[in-house]
Amino acid sequence: LPKLSFFYGISIYMYPRDHNPPHFHAIYGEFSAQVLISNGLIVNGNLPRRAERLVREWVYAHQNEIYQAWINLQGGKSVEAIEPLR
Repeated sequence: LPKLSFFYGISIYMYPRDHNPPHFHAIYGEFSAQVLISNGLIVNGNLPRRAERLVREWVYAHQNEIYQAWINLQGGKSVEAIEPLR
């Protein structure tokens, strides 16, 4: 399970060969959510409001890199970590 990024206590993971639509998993304490790469919206699970806002901000800052990571993992390739939100 590749860890793509970590910021403000939020871990971002992506599963190899995961189901569509393209998404990643955000974990913050006991909260977890599946987040769409296309718009940063949660499609499953939940996060506290502040963590959700930070994740969405990270998506907008790194959307192309996140989507490229999705493509690489779907193709069985490795991925590099993506810069955290600062």
